[in-house]
Amino acid sequence: MLRKILLMTLVTLSTSSTSSTSLAQSTISNNPGTKNAVVIRGATIHTISRGDIANGTIVLSEGVITALGDASIQAPPTAKVIDGKGLHVYPGMIDSGTNIGLTEIGSVRGTNDISEIGDYNPNARTEVALNPHTNVVPVTRANGVLLALSQPEGGIVAGSSAVIRMSGWTPAEMVVKAPAAMHIRYPQGRPSSVSLVEDEDVEKDRRKGYERRLDSLRDLMRDAKSYRTSIEAKQQRVQSSRTDKDLVLEALTPLLRGDIPAIIHAERESDIRDALKFADEHKLRVILSGGHDVHKVIAELKQRKISVLLGPILALPQNEDDAYDVLFSNAKALHDAGIPFAIQSSDSHNARNLPYHAAACAAFGLPKEAALRAVTLSAAEILGIADKYGSLDVGKSATLFLSDGDPLEIRTQIRGVFIEGEEITLDSRQTDLYEKFSNRPK
Repeated sequence: MLRKILLMTLVTLSTSSTSSTSLAQSTISNNPGTKNAVVIRGATIHTISRGDIANGTIVLSEGVITALGDASIQAPPTAKVIDGKGLHVYPGMIDSGTNIGLTEIGSVRGTNDISEIGDYNPNARTEVALNPHTNVVPVTRANGVLLALSQPEGGIVAGSSAVIRMSGWTPAEMVVKAPAAMHIRYPQGRPSSVSLVEDEDVEKDRRKGYERRLDSLRDLMRDAKSYRTSIEAKQQRVQSSRTDKDLVLEALTPLLRGDIPAIIHAERESDIRDALKFADEHKLRVILSGGHDVHKVIAELKQRKISVLLGPILALPQNEDDAYDVLFSNAKALHDAGIPFAIQSSDSHNARNLPYHAAACAAFGLPKEAALRAVTLSAAEILGIADKYGSLDVGKSATLFLSDGDPLEIRTQIRGVFIEGEEITLDSRQTDLYEKFSNRPK
């Protein structure tokens, strides 16, 4: 309760008018909470799934896309019409790995719910820890990032993540899918570079520590399997679901049943290979996250049909003998091999920069359309939400944005945002401060 009170105290309520960059200021009224029919005419519509529509028309009603095509589409009689001439319509971008909603101020412990104490916390659930009033959400959606996989950190089994939308008064209103995946941060094994081994005794102790952590992880999985078998046997013998429960082992049941995937975080080549063997051993459905050395394990990933959440991209190489562009070119290597991948920011306060992570990959050989897909439809497919999000198609969620150009270009401005058909203001703490100080007395 104290934590929630502190979080509410930290929220800065918006008191300024609509942002000068908002489409709502010049074209449509800012009326949050409504889902009246809206028609956007004359814009270039980037469906992602089936190409672009020049001078297109898109109709939003009751939170979904009800019509999509050329200028001949008729608008409902009571619909609000937006002149989209010179603008572009894109599906909301999806950050496949972030901490949005779990952290506010890094130096204030009471505002951080990213991790729990200990190495094994599979029962930690992102959807119950979200802070819907975080100041990070408005600035993130103002750059077109409208959905995200919010994930826990810390320890070896960090807990389950949730796919969230960038709007909502309560955690339940933000959640799109939960649990989305169980997060395992695979123990680091031997260094990938011989030069990193400075002392033989130190390396021996480090290796022992690695084996100890790995053994404890295997023990946890075996205990969870035995627990599941025991619970199922009891329920068959006794016509009652009332049994003694172990919350930690119970939380692993959806993972062992295959209901949710394991997102395994591993960076080095040796760790990735070991992690894949571990997944094979326990028959886990796996998504690889991070993947600094992913270009070295292409064959293994393709053989196992494993998807990758790649990133952060805007970072430095981890090993002293890495090529300078290793992080930028990994996406092209995956694309050329036909391995499904999405791009993540691995950030919270800077998750708004997600499109520029994709842009860096495009600058180093990844086709532009593939870069855009990596933060929209590919992300939705990997996270299991492509039936509603990731592309502009009739029947899908009206979660989209309007821009004056390519969203992967840093000069592009977002002019309007709709989430589930609801028009969302582009105001944020940053725009409030800009207006406040730009109007200060000379």
